[in-house]
Amino acid sequence: MSGLPSAVSIREVGPRDGFQNEPEVIPTERKVELIDALARTGLRRLEVTSFVRPDVIPQLADAADVLERIDVPREVSVSVLIPNERGLDNALALRDSHRGQRAAFDEVNVFLSASETHNHKNVNRSIEQSLTGVEAVLRRAHAEGLRCEGVISTSFGCPYEGRVPPQRVLAIARRLTLAGAQEIGFGDTTGMADPVGVGEFFSVIGDQLSAQAGDGVELTAHFHNTRGQGLANVLAALQAGVESFESSFGELGGCPVPAGATGNIATEDLVSMLEGMGISTGVDLPALLACSERVREVLDRPLGSHTLLAGPIDWHDG
Repeated sequence: MSGLPSAVSIREVGPRDGFQNEPEVIPTERKVELIDALARTGLRRLEVTSFVRPDVIPQLADAADVLERIDVPREVSVSVLIPNERGLDNALALRDSHRGQRAAFDEVNVFLSASETHNHKNVNRSIEQSLTGVEAVLRRAHAEGLRCEGVISTSFGCPYEGRVPPQRVLAIARRLTLAGAQEIGFGDTTGMADPVGVGEFFSVIGDQLSAQAGDGVELTAHFHNTRGQGLANVLAALQAGVESFESSFGELGGCPVPAGATGNIATEDLVSMLEGMGISTGVDLPALLACSERVREVLDRPLGSHTLLAGPIDWHDG
């Protein structure tokens, strides 16, 4: 198809977004095993954990242990989600004490919602309160030499408020970039996006943000599959010029607010579609499928990925 990129970047978020939303706590050794395997599939960016309060999210209470034990090649960038300045303090303390052959992590992510109602339900703060907090995190992290991403949840719509004005999303994105974010992730947090809306959104947001913040800001799309439109939204984003996506192996993860929201688009489905379209991802699909099969065994239940059920596809065979 004309007008599409020849290659895209994929950040795998399953080890953080996925494991965080599981009802059980996955053993640390299983997390390490899965992260190490994902790091050898050709994926070049992995979000592996978050420095959150263990009493709030016990599924990620082993963040420091995971980062100390994983064996990730140097060419793979490791990112962590940072909820606040205390979380950044803990992350930097680990980084400074780490004695491994590579840095404990390379990137940090911060997040907030573009919907007041969703932001209150998710973190019990107003948008302005959240923005002030993440701006402080971004400034410090940027000064520490870390690559920074700001993620804006409910960018394409909110189940409580309906359509979120794109100019509100743009205003948040502008402040995040001014605080040091080199990448802005736009999250379809509850799966409300549709392909037409996605195309229009990125056509407007991309041009305006580039004009205000410069062409160096990377725009990333993060789609969920609640209404089965995740991959269609990826195509719309590609056609609008997006070349960076976040996804989760095995279709793990999702938003705990509100009830009914399902997981992220599956990384294996994303890779399968893109490679079939002639768009390079650099990912070994059979190796990725093996990771999804392994996490299914660890969780002892079926997963949502259609590609996992269908098996690998050799796009170069005939």
